[in-house]
Amino acid sequence: MAGMIVSRRTSNLSRDEIRRWWNVTRQFKLILIFALTLVSGDLSFVEAQTLPNLEKQKIEALIKQVANLKDAKFVRNGSAYNADSAATFLRRKWGANESEVKTARDFIDKVASFSGTSGKPYLIRFKDGGEIKSRDFLLAQLKKLDT
Repeated sequence: MAGMIVSRRTSNLSRDEIRRWWNVTRQFKLILIFALTLVSGDLSFVEAQTLPNLEKQKIEALIKQVANLKDAKFVRNGSAYNADSAATFLRRKWGANESEVKTARDFIDKVASFSGTSGKPYLIRFKDGGEIKSRDFLLAQLKKLDT
């Protein structure tokens, strides 16, 4: 008889009512999985996306240092770019590699030092023709920020 009641109930439901019921059930399952994950203490997916504010400020300051090099060129894969283009590029590359960057040092080592395509180091070419690897320049700037 219980089977008959269930079948009568479901047979009397419209397709829209059944769809809504399944959507509510699916949403409940997702909420339950999320809650169980939080209770279990596995927050690594949240931690991977959060960057300490101080480190974020340092990275922004480093990018600003590059943007302020108005008389210099940023050399990437053999092509020279102005300071504003370089800063925009570094900010975008940082965004694309955000999960790998936990510190300003990570930003320098994993984002702002070499091309992911060619492996060639990024260079900063000054007005007088002198060049420095962007890694060396940014490490010196980071050292100033840390003192």
